[in-house]
Amino acid sequence: MKDNAKVAFVTGGAKRIGAVLIRTLHQQGYCIGLHYRHSHTEAQALATELNVIRPHSVQLFKADAADINTLKAIPAHIEQVFGRLDVLINNASSFYPTPMGSVSVMDWNALVDSNVKMAFFLSQASAPLLHRYHGTIINITDIHATHVLKNYPIYTLAKAALKALTESLALEFSPTIRVNAIAPGWVLVNPELDHIASEKDYQRRLSKIPLKRIGSPEAIANAMLYLINADYVTGHTLQIDGGRHLT
Repeated sequence: MKDNAKVAFVTGGAKRIGAVLIRTLHQQGYCIGLHYRHSHTEAQALATELNVIRPHSVQLFKADAADINTLKAIPAHIEQVFGRLDVLINNASSFYPTPMGSVSVMDWNALVDSNVKMAFFLSQASAPLLHRYHGTIINITDIHATHVLKNYPIYTLAKAALKALTESLALEFSPTIRVNAIAPGWVLVNPELDHIASEKDYQRRLSKIPLKRIGSPEAIANAMLYLINADYVTGHTLQIDGGRHLT
């Protein structure tokens, strides 16, 4: 499908925040390259839903974060399908605890590959196509890129590296490609990983947030739209966390 519609590629787009970002972009008239790794059922369902609204507007791309050759080939495939690339959203991420003393090389590779290595090589491969259309890259980091999370040392350092990569690529790709990041706070509840077993636990978490409420994936999508349109902003990380970074 090659027309005048702008094109976005979103990694880890099958569910959760990624799916909201894709729906938001699609509502804005974008054609979408939807990347997934294991979540084929969710990715296919989302693509089918959006292609009913606008035929041939969403294309699926399956790739593992460690498969650099496949990642390098994605921009050429996007150009073949859609003719251009305007926005790259590096959203894919793995998240699980790695307490010191039990960390394996497999843990290191899984978390670093998905949170920063994939973003680096996909950004590098996409740069020529993005350059042609004065595109933008948005990396989804985390509040824990700057606020260390106990028992998550590899995840924390990987997100910190993604923040540093954002600033580095903003210089490397200027003046034609803007590179920014979004650092979400608590926007989705995961009872197991958030250690919420009671209303007291929930309120304890909320007490650390100045706005005293959980956020939403839609808040991240609104920040994404701002950064896409903010043509004099690069190398910046928007903290969408209800003020949590202040405490």
